[in-house]
Amino acid sequence: MERTRARETIAAANGIGQDTAFGAVTPPIHLSTTYTFERFGTPRAYDYARLGNPTRDGLADTIAKLEGGARAIVVASGMAAIDLALSDLRPGDLLLAPHDCYGGTHRLLSMRAARGQYEVVFVDQRDQAALDAALARCPRIVLVETPSNPLMRVTDIRAVAGRARAAGALTVVDNTFLSPALQQPIPLGADIVVHSTTKYLNGHSDVIGGAVVTADEARGADLANWANTIGVTASAFDSYLTLRGIRTLFARMERQERNAARVAAFLDAHPAVAAVHYPGLPTHPGHAIARAQQAGFGAMLSLELAGGQEAVQRFVEAVRVFTLAESLGGVESLVSHPATMTHAAMDPDARRIAGIGESLLRLSVGLEAEDDLLADLDAALATAA
Repeated sequence: MERTRARETIAAANGIGQDTAFGAVTPPIHLSTTYTFERFGTPRAYDYARLGNPTRDGLADTIAKLEGGARAIVVASGMAAIDLALSDLRPGDLLLAPHDCYGGTHRLLSMRAARGQYEVVFVDQRDQAALDAALARCPRIVLVETPSNPLMRVTDIRAVAGRARAAGALTVVDNTFLSPALQQPIPLGADIVVHSTTKYLNGHSDVIGGAVVTADEARGADLANWANTIGVTASAFDSYLTLRGIRTLFARMERQERNAARVAAFLDAHPAVAAVHYPGLPTHPGHAIARAQQAGFGAMLSLELAGGQEAVQRFVEAVRVFTLAESLGGVESLVSHPATMTHAAMDPDARRIAGIGESLLRLSVGLEAEDDLLADLDAALATAA
C-alpha cells in the first residue's frame, strides 16, 4: 500500500514527471481551446477547454489533495468561487454570512439578496446567542471566513459546522487567508472550501483566480457542471502559473508567518499603535481557537493607529518597503486601508457594525528581510505619531 504523502510533498511534486508524450518533468501547459475527436461520435478525454483542460485539472487535483477534499473546481476569480459555492441557493433560501467578511463578498451577497435570488443575514458568528437565533431560521448555507478580513477574528470551524449540520445547513469556509498549508476546514467539518487563488496559493500577484473544493464528490461534480454551464472556469495559462506558485507554498508561508510574528510583536509594543489584530498574539481573543484548528497563524494582520485617519494618510505615504495596494498573499509586503479600499463598497453602517474604522490598516507581510520591514514600519509610525 502506497504511503500517504505529506502536504508539503503534494504541493511541491503532485503531477511531476507524469508527462507521457515527451517525459517532461514539469507538467506541460495545454493552451488549446479544442481537441480532436477520436472518430465520429467518440470524443477523447478532452473536447473543449471550458469543460476540461489538462493544465487546469492538474491544478484542481493538487488543490483538492492539499485541502483533503474529494474534488476541486478552478474558476476565474475568488468572487467567482464564492458565487459558485453558493449557486445552489434559491429564492427564499437563507444564507448566514459573517458580519465582518471581505468587502467584495459582502457586496456580492447583498446584491444577490437585493435581486431576490436568496436571503442573507450577516451575523457575528462568535456571538453564540446571535448565531443560535440565525440558525433557528433554518439557513441552507452557513458561510464562514476565518480569520476574517480585515479584523482577523477567528471562528471555531468545528463548532459552527456541527451546529450548522444539526440545523440542516451546509458549511462553506473561505480559507484564503491561511491556505491549506495552515488550515484544512474539510477535516474540521466543512462541506465546501473556497479560495481566491490570486492570494497565497499563487503567491506572486500576477494571476486572478479562484477555487471551490468539496468534501463530497457528487456535490463537486454538480458544481463543476454548473461552472462549465455559466463559463467561469479558469484559463490554462492562469492555472499553469497558479500551480507553479503552489510549488513553493509551504516555504513561502513559513517565512512570511515568521516575518508577520515579528511585525505583530513590534507593532503591539509601539505607542503610536492603538491595537493590533493578529491571532498569533497570546492576547488575541481567538488565539486558543487558532492554535487548535490552524497549523500556524499566517502572515495577515491589521492595526489601528492612535492618530485616526490623518495618521493613516501620513503612514501610508511614508512606507517604502510596504506598498499601498489592495490584494494580499504575494511575496511582497502590502498595506491597505480597508475603509477606502477593500471594504469601500460596504455601507458605512455595515463597516461600523463590523468594526472597520477609519484608523484601521491591513498588512500582508511578505518575504523581505525582517529588519527592513521593521525599520520601514518604525519610520512610517514616526510620521504618524
